[in-house]
Amino acid sequence: MTPDNALTTMTPDNAAAALTTAAPSSQPATPPSRQGNMRCIAITAVGLIVLVGLVVLVFWLALRPMPLEYTIDDAHIRGFNITAHALNGVFDLRLRSYNRNTRFSVYYDAMEVTVWYGEQTVAISKVAPFYQHRHYVQTITVSATAQSTPLLRPVEKNLRHNESAGVVELEVRARARIRFAVGVVRKHYKLKAYCAPVVMHCSPSSHFDRVYCTSATLTSV
Repeated sequence: MTPDNALTTMTPDNAAAALTTAAPSSQPATPPSRQGNMRCIAITAVGLIVLVGLVVLVFWLALRPMPLEYTIDDAHIRGFNITAHALNGVFDLRLRSYNRNTRFSVYYDAMEVTVWYGEQTVAISKVAPFYQHRHYVQTITVSATAQSTPLLRPVEKNLRHNESAGVVELEVRARARIRFAVGVVRKHYKLKAYCAPVVMHCSPSSHFDRVYCTSATLTSV
């Protein structure tokens, strides 16, 4: 028998080596289904983050309405007189509010109109709650009343001079608590408008020049 045909003696070491070479890897692979679930969860999380970001952006843009525009289209005084250092009279005002927003309507929850002479309030009027449509002009008629309103001495002196002339130069201020509405969403604001100078005549037949108020400022609440 030649060496090529010689039988190889199987020792314990040779048998172990043969088994090691022939045996497949025993390390378990990650199941495909688990990898798919993780991928779906990651995609869903990213989608939710993007969606929430878009919603926040849309509402941020939607809830930034343009300020309302105010003018005084007519103003006159009735029963103007000063007695015992106190003022009596009615200040008839016709305000014009223009909601130039095409997407937002406005709810007026409370409104107050005051008439000022210098640094003193001489008349005041409350306005009942009302609703203003989108892109709509609202006329607000006010009769601010001064009923035995005590006057500061400088104010009294100047008003007596105006009374004799039949013309009074005043300032009108409007304050309101409003809600801008778009769909079911409501956003609360405080509104302030200043109108000056408002030249009022004691005669209702006198001509009145429209007064353009400063843009009504909005403060979020």
